[in-house]
Amino acid sequence: MLSVQLVGRLFSMAGRVCPSRSSAGLGTVGPVEAAIRTKLEQALNPEVLELRNESGGHAVPPGSETHFRVAVVSSRFEGLSPLQRHRLVHAALSEELAGPVHALAIQARTPAQWKENPQLDASPPCLGGSKKTRGTP
Repeated sequence: MLSVQLVGRLFSMAGRVCPSRSSAGLGTVGPVEAAIRTKLEQALNPEVLELRNESGGHAVPPGSETHFRVAVVSSRFEGLSPLQRHRLVHAALSEELAGPVHALAIQARTPAQWKENPQLDASPPCLGGSKKTRGTP
């Protein structure tokens, strides 16, 4: 029988290794996604890092890496405001945000906050940038 400590450590380790989900759902990871993951791991030493390429839900060519959602759980965020946390993420990804990444949704939480709600939020559907789809003439 597994001890409570061992089970806790296994869940903790499983949380750190979060496979990326590509926009096609095939589990393939492109170079931009890989760079985002590497840079966030190096800069923030996260306990949990979930990264989702949401480009496939937007009006971009297939295989694009332009829209991402990330959940970063790090003790580095303790005592920081949400704005300060986002600035740390932006600093780590300055090159990607200046180039190929058009949109980045960030959930930056402390370990205690993640325990309360351990989920990556869902993004609303893309409206394609057309004002007509938003109900305006």
